[in-house]
Amino acid sequence: MAEFSYKKQTDLKNIEKIREHLKELPAFCMEYFRSLEIRKSSNTRKNYAYDLGVFFYFLKTNNPYFADKDITKLPIEVLDMITPMDIEEYLSFLEAYKKNGRLYTNKDEGKARKLSSLTSFYDYYFKRGLIKTNPTRMVDVPKIKGKNIIRLEPGEVAQLLDEAESGGKLSGRELAFHEKTKSRDMAILTLLLGTGIRVSECVGLDLDDVDFDNQAIRIIRKGGNEALVYFGDEVREALLDYMKGARKEANPGQGDENALFISLKNTRITPRSVERLVKKYARMVTTVKKITPHKLRSTFGTELYQETGDIYLVAETLGHKDVNTTKKHYAAIDENRRRKAADVIKLRKE
Repeated sequence: MAEFSYKKQTDLKNIEKIREHLKELPAFCMEYFRSLEIRKSSNTRKNYAYDLGVFFYFLKTNNPYFADKDITKLPIEVLDMITPMDIEEYLSFLEAYKKNGRLYTNKDEGKARKLSSLTSFYDYYFKRGLIKTNPTRMVDVPKIKGKNIIRLEPGEVAQLLDEAESGGKLSGRELAFHEKTKSRDMAILTLLLGTGIRVSECVGLDLDDVDFDNQAIRIIRKGGNEALVYFGDEVREALLDYMKGARKEANPGQGDENALFISLKNTRITPRSVERLVKKYARMVTTVKKITPHKLRSTFGTELYQETGDIYLVAETLGHKDVNTTKKHYAAIDENRRRKAADVIKLRKE
């Protein structure tokens, strides 16, 4: 796949997974997924296909009518047999179920996502008059409780980078690889903390996506849109150190020649590998907080908002399509800012 970009390679892998899922779904589902191709990313379509597979597995294993039926041969009319109570039972089923000997669980976020997938599915056929009912619209969406933002404090950020650079607290086996990966790991951590990009955007970077003259990187956002993200001097130094050293000496395999971040196996580094390296260094700083690449993104967003107070700038920099998403995530900080504002006003001067 040397001629394909990282995004194209990812899309092709997702399409393969979608086709695998479709083999286990009713044949009429094909037209729905064709309709999604022009308006949904391949990753979203893959998630929808997986979620629908779970729904039809639920029908097969919990509804007597479907027990002896071949799911792939079901006619579209079966959708009108499903009632709101069936959907509610499905949401209850998602709490915990077994498939192929493995236990699956879903919290409210997972239930809400799967209900959203099913609603989109039903909407497609209902709006086209192919079915008469839409029970998904008669069921309450699981309420997702607000969460406090988990992030690193400024002192913890400095400690994280110090530990990654020194490797002093690594185990013997980890320490053996540290010299080989130190500059790469420092570049990744500094980039995530200094720009707030997503882990998928980070691993998708190519060498020619880095512009040192303008101190910017070109990334592909969720949905496929291209964006420029600017970085500061600390990120610049970390990237240069890596690119002039370990990256220059790397010998990546076919298809990954232009990848910015390379694994010890000489392939483009994966999101899972970045998650592991963040976890490895973060545990040296805090055992209470569960730090992931997304939490480093939250750390950047929090710092940017505290420094500027500009929620629109934060939304644009993080690539949020809707500023309300940003407001929701940083509501607690906004509340704290308003409390401090109240103390600024003195009614009686001392």
